[in-house]
Amino acid sequence: MEVCYQLPVLPLDRPVPKHVLSRRGAISFSSSSSLFGAPDPRQLSQRRGAISYDSSDQTALYIRMLARLSCGSSPADSGTEKRVHRLLSFQRYLHSSRLLRGIPQQIPLHILDEDYSGQARCMLEKVGNWNFDIFLFDKLTNGNSLITLTLHLLNQYGLVDLFQLDMVKLWRFLVLVQEDYHNDNPYHNSVHAADVTQAMYCYLQEPMLSKSLTSYDILLGLLAAATHDLDHPGVNQPFLIKTDHYLATLYRNTSVLENHHWKSAVGLLRETGLFSHLPPEDSMNMERELGSLILATDISRQNDYLSRFRTHLDQESLCLSNASHRHFVLQMALKCADICNPCRPWELSKQWSEKVTEEFFEQGDIEKKHKLQVSPLCDRETNTVGNIQIGFMTYVAEPLFGEWARFSDTRLSQTMLGHMGLNKASWGGLQPEQAAVSEETEPSAAGADAGGSRSKEIPQGSGES
Repeated sequence: MEVCYQLPVLPLDRPVPKHVLSRRGAISFSSSSSLFGAPDPRQLSQRRGAISYDSSDQTALYIRMLARLSCGSSPADSGTEKRVHRLLSFQRYLHSSRLLRGIPQQIPLHILDEDYSGQARCMLEKVGNWNFDIFLFDKLTNGNSLITLTLHLLNQYGLVDLFQLDMVKLWRFLVLVQEDYHNDNPYHNSVHAADVTQAMYCYLQEPMLSKSLTSYDILLGLLAAATHDLDHPGVNQPFLIKTDHYLATLYRNTSVLENHHWKSAVGLLRETGLFSHLPPEDSMNMERELGSLILATDISRQNDYLSRFRTHLDQESLCLSNASHRHFVLQMALKCADICNPCRPWELSKQWSEKVTEEFFEQGDIEKKHKLQVSPLCDRETNTVGNIQIGFMTYVAEPLFGEWARFSDTRLSQTMLGHMGLNKASWGGLQPEQAAVSEETEPSAAGADAGGSRSKEIPQGSGES
């Protein structure tokens, strides 16, 4: 039986009265929190709200992010609180107490200590394997895959000691990052972020990168992977633009989501003070380069990056002793990690394909409900998982991973291309079956929509209606 303890509330670097609320973008939060950032539902507001429809205006669809105070814990809140509190075990409390009192550790302070699942630890020993099952790992860590994986990788590279990162601040940062992913999104959630981080680690281990990247590059790459979709609302950029979302206005309809992910990550870095011990210029450079990596994941700019990458390879002009060239390779690595699902083994790839397609279809359902033009790939009546995936592999994934294999011609690259070919063939074989299933379920889906099963709140992914 695991015994968990609620740790005491500690003052932050700059104490603020409990009842004063701060604002970070559209997110409302209390400036007082418990050790390691574990949320206290009595003090903290809900960190993010839902996208909602304002029915008072019959001429337009208004989208807003709600920042609402929670008087009590909802079932979802209680679940999140329980998951985080499971990480705050008595043994970890003793470690942290010694750290805070300045008592030297007799053994290395790894948050991943003996109290977490032995099976999860066995999985982490093979974290560099391409067939790493992030879904199983998320279950073994009780929904804390992003925190556990990222912290393990930072420790494995020795980055915590090298950059003198404060363990309390680092832990709080990772907890807040995981919380700010919308886990009611079928796809863009913290498990996806953990999966991308694991893939990024695999690429960092490739000979071309491992021989050239600095510790700074590695830290930047892992943080970018973990935060690259932070606070993703479960709808795409065209949806935000055509509904006049405030984020679209703020970022002038350009890389709207990616800019928001970057700024959200910067907000958490500053809130936790993770790099506050660094000279201001270094901290600002870190934030700027983090943004450069995250912005590279904008799929609408795919051809620009791919063309530049191809030119470098054709001319053999990449020089990894050059910092700007290393940064560009990191951008390409993050782009590959972000869309590597078609390159995973079939059992994993199929799950991701179904999740991302369901997120598309849920957006399409919202667009139909509010009489908006349905976005491409978002109509569940005219699309299947198979045809969406085959098109994505053909026009997006295959060109990118083909060039990556030219850059890093390794066993991993050939494995990824091999999986993608097999997965594409598998989806092709399932096409007739999927079409038949779609025809059978279409009447019931139409009936559900006509019956008004969805409320006026526009859910984040598969949120409650």
